[in-house]
Amino acid sequence: MRSWISRTGQTSPGHEPAGKRWRRPGRRGLAVAAGAAVALAGTVAGVAAAGVTSGRFPSGRSAESHRSGTGLSGNSRSGTGRSGTGRSGASHAGTSARTAGAQPRPVVAGRSARPATRAAARTKALRTSCRSVAHIGDSTSVDLISPDYLPDPAQRLAARYADVGVRHLRIDASGGRSIVEEMPGQSNGYKVARGWRSRGYRGCWVFALGTNDTANVAAGSSVGMMARIDQMMAVAHGQPVMWVNTRTLLPSGYWASANERAWDATLVKALAKYPNMRIFNWSAVSQPGWFLPDGIHYNSLGCAMRAKAIADALARAFPLNGGSAGKIVR
Repeated sequence: MRSWISRTGQTSPGHEPAGKRWRRPGRRGLAVAAGAAVALAGTVAGVAAAGVTSGRFPSGRSAESHRSGTGLSGNSRSGTGRSGTGRSGASHAGTSARTAGAQPRPVVAGRSARPATRAAARTKALRTSCRSVAHIGDSTSVDLISPDYLPDPAQRLAARYADVGVRHLRIDASGGRSIVEEMPGQSNGYKVARGWRSRGYRGCWVFALGTNDTANVAAGSSVGMMARIDQMMAVAHGQPVMWVNTRTLLPSGYWASANERAWDATLVKALAKYPNMRIFNWSAVSQPGWFLPDGIHYNSLGCAMRAKAIADALARAFPLNGGSAGKIVR
């Protein structure tokens, strides 16, 4: 199996109180940019993985272990720091939980590799008709390809997609990403998708976006939720699309769970417009114990569960044999 992984990041002055910041090596952060409308401090910058080709690969190896032409190895990153757009004074409700002396969550304990029989049973049960997949995500996808949170390559997103039959995989995940707004040095989700399509990509799409779009809308963006979904669906141009819906545990602020539910409800409304669209109801599957203290991102257990759940949902949304399990899958 071959892959090309590029990792990008940008830094800006921190917004955390002195003495109250923690950082796991290579940690990505959540930062939302709504033009000049809102800037959010979070730990670290985006990770982008573009042009990942995924298939059956030797045991113990993954997309991240076959880097070509990037000059990266191990856990090296091109940059760490804090991301934002520069409007002072703006923040979100989750920042305090993330910075108030919180400690990084330990890596999931357990086996270093899945038993072959268990992997074989799973792949036999769930197979997708999607041989090529383009996955575009924000910081909640960054950790699904990260050895910091998923040291077992078999638990990472590329391996999970391969388990259900995906042969060719592109992943671009970046901290703070939305569909419309952009942070410095970052491409928004729409531009990534449009670029891949203009270069000839044809296949299935997985959009794990919306968490930051919701915050930007709440902060006063003139681009509404449905308009954002329409942009991404236009790029897909009738090809199969699975949206991963969103969830946070925050009671207030731009990223409040009520705002995220409004995004999820808009996704459901969009189903009537797009027969090629399916929704993975991650909001109904995720558990509070899978979240970090910020109420937005996931610990190692949550990352492992999320990576597997997304791939399995794709197989239910667009199965190899038979019809879809429904327009909303779990």
